[in-house]
Amino acid sequence: MKLNTLKPADGARQERKRVGRGIGSGLGKTAGRGHKGSFARSGKGKIKAGFEGGQMPMQRRLPKIGFRSKLLKDTAEVLLYALDKLEAGEIDLAALKAAKLVPPNTKQAKIVKKGELTKKFVLKGLLATAGAKTAIEAAGGQLVAAAE
Repeated sequence: MKLNTLKPADGARQERKRVGRGIGSGLGKTAGRGHKGSFARSGKGKIKAGFEGGQMPMQRRLPKIGFRSKLLKDTAEVLLYALDKLEAGEIDLAALKAAKLVPPNTKQAKIVKKGELTKKFVLKGLLATAGAKTAIEAAGGQLVAAAE
């Protein structure tokens, strides 16, 4: 093998198509785009994802399912074992924000049972799951509803 005998494999390199160069080229007049339609026009060859040629698209034929509460983005979860790391006493939303257990823009917090609780807490104005409520009361604490 010599450098001057190297060449690409047959069919590896194709000549560029020169479209719109007369009837004899085979790609004259419409330049291989056909007659009319979106693909014949400049800049209009793309169709959006999900378009099915005017037929009702799949994402609109299928029913909407599920429900997503608008309150979810304003409610933060606090795990029971994270709550146990705080000092015992009264805890409200402001105390949770100060301890950085919830984000600053949170409007309400919900205590979720994960882990154990060893200290006695009085939780004011916070939500709790049924399991978390029993765990808090078992530790000697209590849940107090928010004063309206």
